[in-house]
Amino acid sequence: MIRFDETDDLIDICLDNVFKAVFTRNTPASQGALSRLISALIGRDISVTAISANEPPIDNLRDRQIRFDIACKAENGEPVNVEMSLNPDPYEPVRLEFHAGKLFTGQDIRGFDKSYDDLKYAYQIAILAKERFFPDETAFHTFEYYDPAHRVSLNGRSRITTVELSKLDRVVEKPIGDMNAQEHWAIFFRYLPDKGKRGKINELMAYEEGIAMASEVLLSISKDEVERARLMSEYKYAVDTQSKVVHAKREVKLEIARNLKALGAPIEQIALATGLTEQQINEL
Repeated sequence: MIRFDETDDLIDICLDNVFKAVFTRNTPASQGALSRLISALIGRDISVTAISANEPPIDNLRDRQIRFDIACKAENGEPVNVEMSLNPDPYEPVRLEFHAGKLFTGQDIRGFDKSYDDLKYAYQIAILAKERFFPDETAFHTFEYYDPAHRVSLNGRSRITTVELSKLDRVVEKPIGDMNAQEHWAIFFRYLPDKGKRGKINELMAYEEGIAMASEVLLSISKDEVERARLMSEYKYAVDTQSKVVHAKREVKLEIARNLKALGAPIEQIALATGLTEQQINEL
C-alpha cells in the first residue's frame, strides 16, 4: 500500500497542468482515479471511457496559456469537463456557465430518430484552489436552472459543480470515516502539499482507492526528473505570462491616475475610477 512520509517531495497537484497529468495518463491507476473523482463530485458512480485530445500543442506558446482541463465522456455518453483552477479569475462563475452551455449543446442529436430527450446530462466541474466565490461556508455547490422566486427546478440536464478548497478548515478536523466522498477528495487536493498533514493523507489513501490511485501516479511524476521539469516549466511560463499581463494593467491604471490628478480631479474620484488606493494616488 502506498504511503507518504514527511521527506517525500511531492509536486503540487493543484497546479492545473499537474492535475491533468495525474488524471489523463493511459494507465489503470490514472483512469480509475479520474472515474472515482468525477463520481464523488457528481454524486453517482460513473466510469470514464474516453478522454478528448485537448492538450495544447507543445510548440504553440500562445495556446499553452490555455487552462488545462479534462474533457471526457462517461460510459453512457454523458460529457464531463473537469478542471483545477489554481488562481481563478473574478468572472469564474460566468465562465463556468458559458462552458457548461457549450458542453451541453455540443451533443449531436441530428438524425430522424433523435430528439431533445436523447440529450445526456452534462457536467462542468471546477475545483477552485484559492479564491472564495460564494458567501456561505459550504465548500461544495451544484448549480442547475432554477426559479428562485417559486422554488421550482427546470429539471434540466446541465450541471455546474464547484469545489472551493479555501473552505475546508473545519472539514479537515473531522475523522475520515465521518467525511463524505466529496470531502475526501477536497482534503486530498488542499492538504497534500502540507507535510504536517501527511498522516491524514495516508488515512485517505487507505480509505479511498481512487485517492490511492491518484497518489500513485503523482508519486511517479514527482520522482521522474524529466517529467517534473517539464511540468514546472509549463507552470513557470503560465505565471510569467500572467504577471506580465497584470503588470501592464497596473501601469495603465497608474497612467490614468496621473492624468486625472494633473487635471485636478479629486483623489476620491480617481480612486473610484482606477481601483487604486488613495495612498497610491498621493504617491504619484
